[in-house]
Amino acid sequence: MNADLIITSLAAAGQANDGLDNYAALGVLLLIAVGFGVFNLVATSLLGPSRTGPVKESVYETGMNPIGSARKRFNVRFYILAMTFLVFDVEIVFLYPWATVFPNLAPGDPLGLQFLARMLFFIGTSIIAFLYAWRKGVFAFD
Repeated sequence: MNADLIITSLAAAGQANDGLDNYAALGVLLLIAVGFGVFNLVATSLLGPSRTGPVKESVYETGMNPIGSARKRFNVRFYILAMTFLVFDVEIVFLYPWATVFPNLAPGDPLGLQFLARMLFFIGTSIIAFLYAWRKGVFAFD
């Protein structure tokens, strides 16, 4: 009787740990990522050159010496183009999970038609936004 009680208590303890075992791989991955970052910072500070001088401390961008003020105004089209890029980049982020789930739906599943309709609406509105931006001249740098 005691053996049965011990076996059931061990089985219950094993089931209780199953939830935490799923996160063990994530914990190991996070430890490896943090360890890699700390290792690289320490290794570069110990092994890398530590010379300083006027040339080393000067501003370097694209190999050209800075001329004029850094407070120069940019054309607003650059920002509009950047925002347009972000919109379409976020669209791809939304498309990827849909594209991985949609083929796995059973044929004839009513949820599949709903998934397809929502994604076609999403892509359609994105195409309309793209055509609107194109018509407004967002992509033209004259």
